[in-house]
Amino acid sequence: MEWYNKTSEEVFSELHTSSRGISTEVAVKKLEEYGRNELKKESKTPFTQKLLAQILDPMIIILMIASVISAVVGEVVDAVIIIAIVLINTVLSLYQEGRAEAAIEALQKMSSPKAKIVRDGRQIEIDSTELVPGDYVILETGDIVPSDLRLVESANLKIDESSLTGESVPVEKDSNQTYEGKMEIGDRENIAYSSTIVSYGRGAGVVVETGANTEIGKIATSISTPDKEQTPLQKRLAGLSKTLGILVIGICALVLVVGVLRKHEILEMFMTSISLAVAAVPEGLPAIVTIVLSLGMSKMAEKNAIVKNC
Repeated sequence: MEWYNKTSEEVFSELHTSSRGISTEVAVKKLEEYGRNELKKESKTPFTQKLLAQILDPMIIILMIASVISAVVGEVVDAVIIIAIVLINTVLSLYQEGRAEAAIEALQKMSSPKAKIVRDGRQIEIDSTELVPGDYVILETGDIVPSDLRLVESANLKIDESSLTGESVPVEKDSNQTYEGKMEIGDRENIAYSSTIVSYGRGAGVVVETGANTEIGKIATSISTPDKEQTPLQKRLAGLSKTLGILVIGICALVLVVGVLRKHEILEMFMTSISLAVAAVPEGLPAIVTIVLSLGMSKMAEKNAIVKNC
């Protein structure tokens, strides 16, 4: 069961807390168990490593080999054009990845610096990074919600969730609401999410998730986590590069062998095979794909979407 499926009493019971909050001793133990209520700051990938990842792309490798061969056979203009395409592709990809890193930093800055809570039966104010599951948080107009809360009190409470869901108007919350089955984030009226803003009314809730386990934390984690699996488009392009490379080498070898068997000079047939290899490489494909995807990324960015890579 999710927290929005549970009543206030069930949440209190499961987290061993109440409207009087938890004790300081329990809070210290929970802080050691769950960690601080903050988004993990990932170490930035060195620029050289990013650049190397772009250069080692199969299609880019084929283009670089084609440019070298073009230069060797005297087609300098073709070599320059191919190198220019590789540079454009690399710059656009690095720019796109940089935008994703900037988005992660923006998410980290959205967290609330302070939180009003009840501990040991009295209301105090602490750094939001010290919040733990079970803390009883007080919300008032203008507050930034410090963590994901299961609301247990609400009085005309409205919260601006545009930073999380894109909803253009504040969402009215109801702490008495409970749900059966799965509900989408924007439909959970009994939950207040970390980094959203209380635009009207007041309320209170129990901390149910902190740090990377909050909804905003999951978004930050998904953006910052290195992709272990290629996208369908990346798989198809990699497969195309591999197939194209095998076919080009095979056809060029066949042309060379046939030419030699027909008594043509080896050097002449070798140069012919090289020229055929250069002509067979679609040097414009990576640039076209990257430009089209970058334009799509820009359109999505206008709608406040975050794109890590293609």
